[in-house]
Amino acid sequence: MNLVVIGAQWGDEGKGKIVDYLAGDSDIVVRYSGGANAGHTIVVGEKKIALHLIPSGILYPDKIAVLGSCMVIDPKALFDEIAMLEEHGIHAEGRILISDRAHLVLPHYIKRDKERDAARKRPIGTTGRGIGITFSQKAERDGIRLADLDWPEKLEELPDESRAFVLSYKERLLPMSLSLTAFLAARKGKKVLFEGAQGALLDIDSGTYPYVSSGMSGAAGAAAGGGLGPRSIDKVLGVFKAYSTRVGNGPFPTEFDPAREGPLCSFIRETGNEYGVTTGRARRCGYLDLVALRYACQANSIDSLVMTHLDVYDTLAEIKVCTAYDIKGFPTENFPASIPALESAKPILKTFPGWQQNITNAVSYTALPPQTKDYIKFIEEYCQTKVGIISVGADRGQTFVREPVWS
Repeated sequence: MNLVVIGAQWGDEGKGKIVDYLAGDSDIVVRYSGGANAGHTIVVGEKKIALHLIPSGILYPDKIAVLGSCMVIDPKALFDEIAMLEEHGIHAEGRILISDRAHLVLPHYIKRDKERDAARKRPIGTTGRGIGITFSQKAERDGIRLADLDWPEKLEELPDESRAFVLSYKERLLPMSLSLTAFLAARKGKKVLFEGAQGALLDIDSGTYPYVSSGMSGAAGAAAGGGLGPRSIDKVLGVFKAYSTRVGNGPFPTEFDPAREGPLCSFIRETGNEYGVTTGRARRCGYLDLVALRYACQANSIDSLVMTHLDVYDTLAEIKVCTAYDIKGFPTENFPASIPALESAKPILKTFPGWQQNITNAVSYTALPPQTKDYIKFIEEYCQTKVGIISVGADRGQTFVREPVWS
């Protein structure tokens, strides 16, 4: 079975924790997109581990973790991350494989990435890790793939510094290389978990362009970067937070107004620890945007939703969600492509009573307060998509499943 997990908002939804949770029942975990600009934090007991390139399932000692074809990989960042895992007692040697079609991030790309965003009239707010430049080089047919490390004429095209850089990692990278399509074709019948990066609203095609990531962060990317055809995907799960956040620039219709909702924003940010794993930047916070969430469900064929950070609302007397936008006096429930339309959109909000009790120890849906169930039911009805998994805390064990995943 091939199961895809994507972020259904602007990233930072808690995908890392959910992939880690589901990986226990999988055989192989494939990260299919993005690069070291992603950040997944996993909490297991007293351990808190931040991953940027390696799939979250690596924490299980018997799982194979694969970096897919649509990833862009900084070799230094990769081996620094492997060393970090070893320091935590997680032995990854022989369990991390890389698609030979994945592209490499080179030192001069990182410099150009920072310079390009700083020179923009409307900066994207990139992480400055060379991701965008690597993808642009790929599109221009000038990139360097893992497979190209055995192509001397191609490497001669690189500046001296970058050529020396990749050659210094060649002997460590090539033994990890594989044909991902052939690898998975030989393992039909295995449980394969495909892990996305960023979120559906940051997808290069279906997101809030140009304020998006450079890669395919939607479900379609699992086929392109996962080495299999789209009809081989059996199920898509979309992870979302009980509220909305965004990092960097770009439209955010439900963002809290600092003048009116500053204290609420501070509460959500501090309670939910809304700071970037990769950059440390404070995340922009806002009400749950159901217009955007339903669009993500429709655009990605999401079969089931995964709700995280629900416990952040435990002490609030009331909870508001966005059910429509007012765009220059015209209400709409459709998510527009136009950036000016999104920037002018005012959220139309619906209020729910809070549950005002601790739900972090809940082990099933039936254990949740009635007000919590009403909130979840409304989201399901609006998005026409079941909430199949609920997370009520950061730890792996603070998760429960309402309907079978691997079937």
